[in-house]
Amino acid sequence: MYQYKYPHPAVTTDCVVFGFDGKQLHILLIERGIEPFKGLWALPGGFMNMDETVEQCALRELKEETGVENIYMEQFHVFSDVRRDPRERVVTVAFLALVRKSDFRLIAGDDAARASWFEVDELPPLAFDHHDIIAMARRRLPEMMRAKPVGFRLLDEKFSMNELQRLYEAVNGITYDRRNFARKMSSTGLLRDEGVSPVASHNRFPNLYSFDEDAYKAETDGCLSPDNPFNV
Repeated sequence: MYQYKYPHPAVTTDCVVFGFDGKQLHILLIERGIEPFKGLWALPGGFMNMDETVEQCALRELKEETGVENIYMEQFHVFSDVRRDPRERVVTVAFLALVRKSDFRLIAGDDAARASWFEVDELPPLAFDHHDIIAMARRRLPEMMRAKPVGFRLLDEKFSMNELQRLYEAVNGITYDRRNFARKMSSTGLLRDEGVSPVASHNRFPNLYSFDEDAYKAETDGCLSPDNPFNV
């Protein structure tokens, strides 16, 4: 078997997993149980094995370190600063995922001492260059939501218009007028009316909606146009 005679870098993956609790956007982090940076928080991730792809590596590491599995992740950038890892020359492939926090029970394992959710604006000191990775993921997330209605992965299957508005405000850092937002979202034709919630919120029983995936597939080719109504 031919072996490349020149030094070459190791490859890792890092997973930026966003969750939403109805009010705030969160990121899933693990506390490192080993050196380097033992005791610091970091993104779930690790070294790629010789017999797996970067996608397989990302899914495996996420499951091993947090217990989160069977989710869709999208590659969004490669980080290759020569000083990003004190152990050796390491290039990392970063992935982004959107999940409902309530769907998963976190179980720390492998190199992770703990796994926990943190609000995106209240992150602890992080290992490696993970602040930079998260910063780029936060810039990428609004672009993803403008291209496809992926934000619904962060919501419960049935949600109120107020919850949907808070999600868009958390992602985009913008406050929307309540009536204009509701009118624009309703005009998409992609929200299915699920009736009145049986649970009161602020002494009111809000109307609930769900994302109509069949209507979305029927009306688009899987990608929204630049002037789509989800461009709020």
